[in-house]
Amino acid sequence: MPDVASRSDVQILDNFIGGRWVSAQTTEFFDVHNPAVGDVIGRTPLSTGADVDAAVRAATDAFPAWRDTPVNARAQVLYRFKALLEEHFEEMARIVTTEHGKTLDEARGSVRRGIECVEVACGAPSLMQGYGLEDISQGIDCHVVRQPLGVCAAIAPFNFPAMVPMWFLPFAIATGNTFVLKPSEQVPLSQRKMVDLLSRCDLPSGVVNIVNGGRDVVNAICDHPDIRAVSFVGSTPVAKHVYQRGTHAGKRVQALGGAKNFVVVMPDANFDRSIGIITESFYGCAGERCLAGSMLVPVGDAHVESRDRLVASARALKVGDGTEPGVTMGPVISAGHKERVLGYIGKGIAEGAKLLVDGRETRVADRPRGYFVGPTIFDEVSPKMSIGHDEIFGPVASICPVKTLDEAIAMMKSHPNANATSIFTSSGKAAREFAKHATASMVGVNIGVAAPMAYFPFGGAKDSFFGDLKAHGRDGIEFYTDKKVTISRWF
Repeated sequence: MPDVASRSDVQILDNFIGGRWVSAQTTEFFDVHNPAVGDVIGRTPLSTGADVDAAVRAATDAFPAWRDTPVNARAQVLYRFKALLEEHFEEMARIVTTEHGKTLDEARGSVRRGIECVEVACGAPSLMQGYGLEDISQGIDCHVVRQPLGVCAAIAPFNFPAMVPMWFLPFAIATGNTFVLKPSEQVPLSQRKMVDLLSRCDLPSGVVNIVNGGRDVVNAICDHPDIRAVSFVGSTPVAKHVYQRGTHAGKRVQALGGAKNFVVVMPDANFDRSIGIITESFYGCAGERCLAGSMLVPVGDAHVESRDRLVASARALKVGDGTEPGVTMGPVISAGHKERVLGYIGKGIAEGAKLLVDGRETRVADRPRGYFVGPTIFDEVSPKMSIGHDEIFGPVASICPVKTLDEAIAMMKSHPNANATSIFTSSGKAAREFAKHATASMVGVNIGVAAPMAYFPFGGAKDSFFGDLKAHGRDGIEFYTDKKVTISRWF
């Protein structure tokens, strides 16, 4: 068996700087795995601060001309990019499945969401418009225009390699900024393909750059004096680190963190239509998404029926390689993450929760080295238990029955995270009270995954979000621009 570094089927990743693919200034690499098979499929260079500096220099050099490019011309680049993404849609989805493990249908959905962000950013000529008023005083007029910030950067997570970068990149460049993107070292292949397509859209060299790497690249981005704004998605501890370090360096930062999402089921819920939606919320993408359901909170008499139906629905899921027909749940991202999720199942048992479905027993016969964890369900979970408090980021559902809706809302309010939450009910009154008092910023009513469309803001509250302006939508335009006010009088 040849060494991984010498195998012809293993792709060695490069950085994209100044319009060219270039080798990183490092001898250290991170192995990229196909999580369904366990094989190494790529090697991510663990770039250095010098690589970040080279990318920022290229972006800085490109900024003046790109900033002066008419906004409608910048939008035309994105129209061409969207057309190429559509042309390569299936290829993009397969790359996502290969490097991440989610099913092809899930990958297709995520690529579609990314394309929708490009579509919204194409509206920059309208979205960037300012406002004004004449005669604010005798003979004095005032008007406001939006201007780009300069060099911006994004630090992307592993769970949505094609979608999350599109929350930021199209909005940043449409508004006239230049950009440095750091993919997760675990899933760099989708973003390589995206930038390869973007480079075919008459985008000037240096406007978009990629620097692969890990912690050192993150810190270099936070510290670099010529980066004006940083976008981040990941766990709460790292989001807080990026926010504090980036703002300390004088940057504008939006840092989207972790979650513990509560799904409340009222006794009057339409169970026939709700359980499938709830199951997908908990187990879609193997639970590795920041909007995944984590705590099922049945109210009163809803407990027994929602529990029994969820158990049956979870057991009906087919776990396997996401490229195979009929598979409805793929593996988790890595061997290390599999062990982390299994560790939480062990903690749940040790803390006294009632294990109803044990994902540790799942085996995929034709993929014995894949990182599979089956759907898992605990009942009688307390919010004080590890599985009731921590973000597991895996296919583990915790059921915590309560007597009243007020008790469910109080449980949410007591948790430090507040990303997304959902209620299943036929009562308009219950839905209104829930939406009004929920601490999370993204609320679903009979919706399992409360993911806003690209023209609405995306982001949580409390320890799930650090910053002021959220991702995509109008917030995306606001984040990547500065409002300049000109007050004028002519004699």
